[in-house]
Amino acid sequence: VAGNLTRNFSRIRNSAGGSGYVLDTTVTIGYDTPWRQVHSMLIEAAAATPEILDDPAPYVVQTALSDFYVAYKLVVNVGTDVPSARAKAASDLHAAIQDAFNRHGVQIMSPHYFGDPSSPKVVTRDNWHTQPDSSKK
Repeated sequence: VAGNLTRNFSRIRNSAGGSGYVLDTTVTIGYDTPWRQVHSMLIEAAAATPEILDDPAPYVVQTALSDFYVAYKLVVNVGTDVPSARAKAASDLHAAIQDAFNRHGVQIMSPHYFGDPSSPKVVTRDNWHTQPDSSKK
């Protein structure tokens, strides 16, 4: 190992000469949601996340066609070399994904999905900032 060249493919360099790293996340969405809509919502979420670079552009790949859902992987580039910023960028991206899917009324499925609920499991915009219930301690 010590005598071989090792390349870090998670590191990127954009056309402006800046550097950063690749970050990806996966969501699973039921077949009843058009795949083009899912791609658009994921790209919308990436655009709403300050740490995500426009160059190279974020993209979506479908990684699995499972029994009850499609697995979509969003691949983005984060414009920092600071490793500690990775967790914040991932968290901000996940929050933006939840907001985009809730805004469009699309339920994010889990790998343990077995059937459609009686109503979509989304958070409506008027409940986005509900305070925790302090009486349940």
